[in-house]
Parts: sequence; structure tokens; C-alpha cells
Amino acid sequence: MSMLTPPGMGGKKYRVTGDRHPRMRRPRHRRRIVLAAAAGICALGLVGWGTLQLIDVFGGTSGKAQAAEKGADAKQKCATATPTRPAAAKPPAPSDITVNVLNATPRGGLAKRTADELEKRGFDIGKVGNAPAAYDKKVKNNGVLLGPSGADGPLKVLATQLAGTRQETDGRKDRSVDLIIGDTFQDLTKAKDAEKALAALAHPPRPKAPAC
Repeated sequence: MSMLTPPGMGGKKYRVTGDRHPRMRRPRHRRRIVLAAAAGICALGLVGWGTLQLIDVFGGTSGKAQAAEKGADAKQKCATATPTRPAAAKPPAPSDITVNVLNATPRGGLAKRTADELEKRGFDIGKVGNAPAAYDKKVKNNGVLLGPSGADGPLKVLATQLAGTRQETDGRKDRSVDLIIGDTFQDLTKAKDAEKALAALAHPPRPKAPAC
């Protein structure tokens, strides 16, 4: 038997007997490996974070700028797309319209009474009497507004005085218009309502702007 102190045994003495020898311990390098691995992971994380920051600086800022430019362009297009009311021809005043009041019903006195009321509302009154044969007892609604071609303005103004009528044109040479009273006629539109309709005709509402 002998007392041996092999290297790596931590200074301890072991007795060697027979042909069996004590197990030799390896140097402790595991801690260093773990620390090195942790340091590597941290380094990779820092590199990734720095890359993201660069992308945000060089890419994100320009993306925000482009988005802002697109928003400004959209607002400008919306502003230019806002509809504007076209300049409409001013409708004629009732005093500039000559109305012939004709009765197409078997009821007497309607033409005279209606003509008097229209005169009070400012219209110039022409002929007053019975409707011609082409319309006599053939108008089944409130009435027919008849005028020359191109008399849209006077016919529209006259239509504010009586609802439920239809408008027609003929080949007359003068600028007068006819109000032919039909079977369902009872009375003209109330004066206040007719005034509102005239005001709306002269000043139509402005179109709404599109939602942007």
C-alpha cells in the first residue's frame, strides 16, 4: 500500500489498494459555458432590438409621412368634390305671367272665382271662360297647365298655385299660359303654402356635401 496524491484530487490523500484507482474529477468549466451562453443570448437580443429601431427610424417615419400625405390628398379631393348649386334661371314673377283660366267641368262659376283669386296673388289674367272641346269634360284630375314650348318657368310658377296638375305645351304664338280646371278641382293651394312653394322655386336648397 502507498499514499498517493494525484493531481486534480483537491489535495486529498487516497489509499491505493490492488489495481483500483480513485476517479479523477474534471475541472469545473460548466459555469463558464453557462455564462458564455447567456451573454450570447443577450447580445443577440440587443442586435435584434437595434435592427427594429433602425427599421422604425428609416421605414416607419417615411410610412407615417406617406400616410399624412395621403390624408391631405383625400381632404383636398373631398373639398373639390363638394357639389355646388348651378346657377338656375330666375323664375318669372307672377305679374309677368298672363293666365287664361278655363273651366273643363260642368260646374259653373269656377273659372271666374279662380281667376279672381289668382289676380289677388299677383298674376295677370287673360281669358276667362270654358275650356276648348279638346279638354271640355275630359280633364279627370285637378287641372291641366298648358303653355307654349319653352314656357317651363311660367308653368312651374303657376303649378305652385294648384297641386295635382299636369303640364303640357302647344304651338301657340303668344306667351300666355292656360289653367284648365279639371273634375277633382276644389280650390287653389292656400296662399301661405303657395308663397312658400314660390320661395323654394326661386331659392332651391343647396346640395349636401359628400361625407369624407
